[in-house]
Amino acid sequence: MKNLKKITLAFVFGIALIFFTGCDKDKVLPSSEIPEEISNYVSTHFPDNKIQQATKEKDDFVVTYDVLLEGNISLEFNRKKEIIEIDATTKLPDSVIPDKILQYVNTHYPDHFITDWELEDKHQQVGLNNDLDLEFSMKGEFIRIDD
Repeated sequence: MKNLKKITLAFVFGIALIFFTGCDKDKVLPSSEIPEEISNYVSTHFPDNKIQQATKEKDDFVVTYDVLLEGNISLEFNRKKEIIEIDATTKLPDSVIPDKILQYVNTHYPDHFITDWELEDKHQQVGLNNDLDLEFSMKGEFIRIDD
């Protein structure tokens, strides 16, 4: 009876190990396998920054695409290949920032520029070159300074 319990426990542990390690996978994509939507986004908004590396990540059941561009710019796309995060050390192109958010930043922080943008659960966040993070609604309405 003890052997049956040990075998059952080992079997359950083995299956759990396979399940949890099998779900977390990163795959570096050759340029021929980068989804067209992502390539189009990069060529439209970052025409001077070539893709250095693209990775498809599977974490549990969530799929994301991480793209590193020349100039130390990183992009993250969701499983639908929609942009959800942009991080840079330089000014982001105006074309990647929703108009209302861009207007707010230009009005209230005219001496600063946006270096990061992120789409979170029910809001958007931008980071400025002065290390200030601003939170906005999905409609682009200012909510608060995030600390």
